[in-house]
Amino acid sequence: MREAQYDRVAEETASIVIHRYSTSFGLASRLLGAGVRQHVENIYALVRVADEIVDGGAHIDTVQAARALNELEAETGEAVRIGFSSNLVVHAFALTARDVAFGEELTAPFFESMRMDLSQKRHDRASFDTYVYGSAEVVGLMCLRVFLHGEPVTDLPRFEAGARALGAAFQKVNFLRDLAADFETLGRSYFPDVAVDSFDEATKLRLLDDIDADLAVSAAVVPDLPRSSRRAVALAQSLFAELATRLRATPASELVRARVRVPNPVKARLALAAALNRSDRGR
Repeated sequence: MREAQYDRVAEETASIVIHRYSTSFGLASRLLGAGVRQHVENIYALVRVADEIVDGGAHIDTVQAARALNELEAETGEAVRIGFSSNLVVHAFALTARDVAFGEELTAPFFESMRMDLSQKRHDRASFDTYVYGSAEVVGLMCLRVFLHGEPVTDLPRFEAGARALGAAFQKVNFLRDLAADFETLGRSYFPDVAVDSFDEATKLRLLDDIDADLAVSAAVVPDLPRSSRRAVALAQSLFAELATRLRATPASELVRARVRVPNPVKARLALAAALNRSDRGR
């Protein structure tokens, strides 16, 4: 009884963390099935805590942040192994990892990418691909484990390719719209050979073509997801596709000065469209 109560408190804590940080996530998560939603919130809460460490939100220096990140990774690994942590967010994450069966094959690349934020301010193609895989694609794979848990799956590599592509598209869109802020506030430049002071229209369009290619790969998989996750993922897909469209329409010279957003009325319209989708095929 006390064990179940602790689990509930941990998961409630994870839900509070992610909903306070992301309105878009909260919007999409409402379309997840009840059995799926909590697991996804557990995953993203841990991601948010790690982000907070490396982005300086906790007001600690780089050495302290590296130590805190290492401790978080070690505590996460131990919690997944034994099923308990005194850190409520870590405990909630471990509940999910143990239930849907993933571990260091996904958590280790994630924490490695988080460490890159503390030591690497510029990226070449190889380090960029490594960073995007660990910071975004593996999170998509974690969520996919939740979506497919207990479901009959005949083409897992196709689903995994879609999950990775959607995670990559999310991350690249965020890099593009935060181009100036990442450089000026955090001193980071993620895209290889892209600089804020020489950012031009051709570069913007090249990056968006790559993002659109990722979105196309993920969009082909969304209709085949289980009903419990399909509408929420479709909404997330449409939100970032809308954001990519708005980035494409924004001149490069403005993009490096202002952060492009999807207005709340548009988000609401996209959410309604996803909620009313009648393409479910009984799964």
